[in-house]
Amino acid sequence: MYTLLIFTIVSALASFPVVQAWDAPAHEVVATIAQIHLPKPVLSLVCDILYPSESNSTIDTSPSGTTETHYPPCYLASIAAWADQVRTRPEYRYTAPMHYINALDDSPPHSCAFPGKQGWQGPPTANILAALANVTSVLRSFARGERSPDAAEEALKFLVHFMGEMHQPLHISGRERGNGVRVTWSGEATNLHWVWDGLLTERAINATSHNYSRPLSGTEADSVEPHLRGKAYDPLVRRIMHEGLSVGGRFDPEKDGWSDCPKSRNGPSHLRAATTSEGEVLPGPTRRLVNPNEVDGNQAILDTDVHVALDSLDATPPGVEKGWDDDVLCPYAWARQVHSLNCNLNSPIWPQGLDGLPELDTPEYAGRIASEWVVERLLATAGMRLANVLTSVLSVVATEDA
Repeated sequence: MYTLLIFTIVSALASFPVVQAWDAPAHEVVATIAQIHLPKPVLSLVCDILYPSESNSTIDTSPSGTTETHYPPCYLASIAAWADQVRTRPEYRYTAPMHYINALDDSPPHSCAFPGKQGWQGPPTANILAALANVTSVLRSFARGERSPDAAEEALKFLVHFMGEMHQPLHISGRERGNGVRVTWSGEATNLHWVWDGLLTERAINATSHNYSRPLSGTEADSVEPHLRGKAYDPLVRRIMHEGLSVGGRFDPEKDGWSDCPKSRNGPSHLRAATTSEGEVLPGPTRRLVNPNEVDGNQAILDTDVHVALDSLDATPPGVEKGWDDDVLCPYAWARQVHSLNCNLNSPIWPQGLDGLPELDTPEYAGRIASEWVVERLLATAGMRLANVLTSVLSVVATEDA
């Protein structure tokens, strides 16, 4: 009987997934929204970096055999979950803590700190905010001709993924990011983290009106439809674009400020790119070709020796986070906004009364999140910010005929 009891307890515990990554569909939605907002030259350069032998490929589309340039030349969504797929490999295991950040004094929703007097868990390079700064630095070095295309490819894949991760509120939360908070969803035992990593996005996809299973029309179709891949989340992307990000949409009054960063001493203000509309061609930038023989071919995503850093500190003191932000990329400032969702008692993130196994697939919890477009706003914000960072960093080396 004792052995059976132990087996039952262990089996029950195993049924609660301990997860540290926003599920693939959420990342792919973020990447798709970003791609929709990239100027064509920047998207072409991004595809050159990701698929150097395939981007700007030609396809035979006419009876006469005339070839046309394929647009878009690639899909960011196809690499959006790459960082999750590789982090268990020995060579990438050091990146595991870069998918989240923990403030040691943070205990939402009643006692919130970001970071608080004790600072951050872990060394200063091993968290999502520092990682975002570092991979963006690699892309900037590539744009200056100082890093190889291979290094840029790896950094770009991490940037796409980490930008999404930062907009999952529990990835920047204390209390073990909700992994230890047991709940139920549609009667099945799970934990709060997985509700936010996958189940709420799945619910948003399934709840999207069947009308969005059909292509959009008019100018919206021109800007959105080429970037969709026939995935189950395509209707959600259409809904976010049409009802959320369009002129007069739910997010229209606020979206232009999403990518704003506080004034910073860490980066010159001229790095910020002008806001671009969907697919807008940048006027006359000059692309510098990067010779891979003249730059460091190292694919390390960090400019510091991360293995030394991981061994050197157990915690990062408060104040270091200010060095992660500049005028174009400000992960700490943006994360503070997302983190505030964990700390507002009127916010639906942390459910009230966590005794027992509360059911969260209810009108009071999941229904409220859906009606307030909480998930959709996070996905849209992440996508818009990603597009702005890529445009700001890469437009100086992209050309209209890239």
